[in-house]
Amino acid sequence: MRPFRLRSRLTWPITPPNRPTASLTERTSSHRLPRTSSVNSSSHCRTSIPSRSLATMVQVTQLKVAVLDDYQDISEPQFQKLDKSLFDIVTIKDTLLPYNHPETPAYVKDALVSRLEPFDVICTMRERTPFPKDLITRLPNLKLLLTTGLRNNSLDLPAFRDRGIPVAGTAGTADKPTNIGTNIGTNSTTEHCVALILALARNVAADDLAVKSGLWQTTTATGMAGKTLGVLGLGRLGVSTAKIMRLAFGMRVVAWSTNLTQEAADEKARAEGLPVEGPDGEKTFKLVSREELFASADVLSVHLVLSDRSRGIVGAEDLARMKKTAFLINTSRGPLVNEKDLLDTLNKGAIRGCALDVHDIEPLPVDSVWRTTEWGRDGRSRVLLSPHMGYVEEESLSAWYAQQVDNIKRWQAGDVLFNQLA
Repeated sequence: MRPFRLRSRLTWPITPPNRPTASLTERTSSHRLPRTSSVNSSSHCRTSIPSRSLATMVQVTQLKVAVLDDYQDISEPQFQKLDKSLFDIVTIKDTLLPYNHPETPAYVKDALVSRLEPFDVICTMRERTPFPKDLITRLPNLKLLLTTGLRNNSLDLPAFRDRGIPVAGTAGTADKPTNIGTNIGTNSTTEHCVALILALARNVAADDLAVKSGLWQTTTATGMAGKTLGVLGLGRLGVSTAKIMRLAFGMRVVAWSTNLTQEAADEKARAEGLPVEGPDGEKTFKLVSREELFASADVLSVHLVLSDRSRGIVGAEDLARMKKTAFLINTSRGPLVNEKDLLDTLNKGAIRGCALDVHDIEPLPVDSVWRTTEWGRDGRSRVLLSPHMGYVEEESLSAWYAQQVDNIKRWQAGDVLFNQLA
């Protein structure tokens, strides 16, 4: 199908009105199960009945389960473990349209509802498909919503509670033990953040393209040794990134967030096995003002949690304080940084470069300026983009899908859900 283009460069895979629309089967990767006996789909039925006994008692429609946004086709081995006589599973690999985007037209919202309306159980992957209240109220068959992780700001949890629809997440797969018997406090997002810092500073993507295009040494790299890392948000991911960059490259670390104190920063350093201060008496994780954070950082890495209070927290004034040679890295959430202000900064070449793993709209529209602008040319800053890969590891996704399958079984049996959010 040809993409429909909205006025502000949004592109959705949806057919406009008065044109033939592909069937649900054509638009999804479907794992259809035989329609035999199943449990009663009512949310009030919580008594576990052996399927064999049930099959002899009554013929009931299978529960319909949607697995949304499985880009890499990882869910199938886990969801095949569900009883095929009880569940009809449909895997949808393309991202559904964001119902709550201000420029999404009514017919697109209707198309989203039509796609989701048949399902009793919906399994989501992180924030790839938002569920605002207006969408939830239009899904009368929905009885269970499963997400991944323990925090998902794209779900209107009060609206789910009002409807009596349980919502559950998954436990994280964060810190990983090493073969030397210690925990280095890193995880997939931290690894990706460090990779972006180094790839941007060393021009890895641009140099790869240059060599493959017949060129050689078109620019210079930026070293990290002895430079200053600014950490906006000294939580678990901010700490693990700061630790790696300090130990590996000897970077000076400064940090700021609204409620951070120097005592808390010292305790975080101590918990990571780091000295509270260096030989020169400077703190390992030094609390500075917001103004000094942006002004002094050679690399500014964003690690805040997105909330109503933190949305757009990085704006024009902060960006204007940054050095012309500085890099901005965001592996947290796109809306933490005001997109218009960032684009203005980069188009003027006011900082050396920017690496983004997260974006205001995901996936990025095909004609987004982030995709179409020739970054690093004509005075513009360098820009390195990745498609929100910070959490995308096969073992992590597979583990999350396994937990979703387990919660479906628990819900069907009337047991308490793991990691229930609503």
